[in-house]
Amino acid sequence: MDVVYEPRFCIIVQGSKTVTLCDKVFEYNSQKYLITAVDLPVKGCVTQASKENPYLSLCISLSPEKIKDLINDIGIHESESKSICPSCITTSELTDDIFNPVFRLLSMLDAPQDIPVLYESTMREILYRLLQGPQGYVLRQIATVGSNLSHLNRAIDWIRGHYCEAFDIASLAEVAGMSTPSFHRHFRAATMMSPLQYRNRIRLQEARRLMLNQNMDAAEAGFCVGYESPSQFSREYRRMFGAPPAADVKYIKQ
Repeated sequence: MDVVYEPRFCIIVQGSKTVTLCDKVFEYNSQKYLITAVDLPVKGCVTQASKENPYLSLCISLSPEKIKDLINDIGIHESESKSICPSCITTSELTDDIFNPVFRLLSMLDAPQDIPVLYESTMREILYRLLQGPQGYVLRQIATVGSNLSHLNRAIDWIRGHYCEAFDIASLAEVAGMSTPSFHRHFRAATMMSPLQYRNRIRLQEARRLMLNQNMDAAEAGFCVGYESPSQFSREYRRMFGAPPAADVKYIKQ
């Protein structure tokens, strides 16, 4: 299914999954964890599950404020890299030092009286372990004011709030506080797509949701998300989802 992953840390307890961003596929299972650093329109597919061994996973939202507080407390002072933005989705090996506090976090579901006392400290330990791991640089970028990633996040937030509107790259770069060439280069490196491709994916996912959940027809849904031409909407929808809007929605409902 096509979804938008917000900044999150994901682990799989049982089963396996692929997450596809554009044409790049990220596979992970109980041996790997996945990190996303900005809102990304991806395609998720569970690849291993059965009635006897169902797919079980956990996603934890990444709070820039909590990461920033922890960085300040442990004294990580890293100068902003002038290199290109890192990819905003990646997988790494799930080690015991990360898994153990996650397991303790889940165990609180069976002991809810522990949550008010232990939840915050356990979450803090998880974030600390992630900061010390191979994706620590990406997490620090999320929380660092003035980092390339924080600039991109401003533009991404604007696109998600105004996906029905037309825009030009120069105006979006101004929202991000970056030069146009720098913004375009960093945006593609971080999200694997151009700003216009990102906007179109957000539009098409929302149109699909409207047709599925509010029973809109294709023309109405396309208009609601900013398409003026039904034929253009149908072409782009088919390119992304592999079928015309009506056929795709009918298949999903069946």
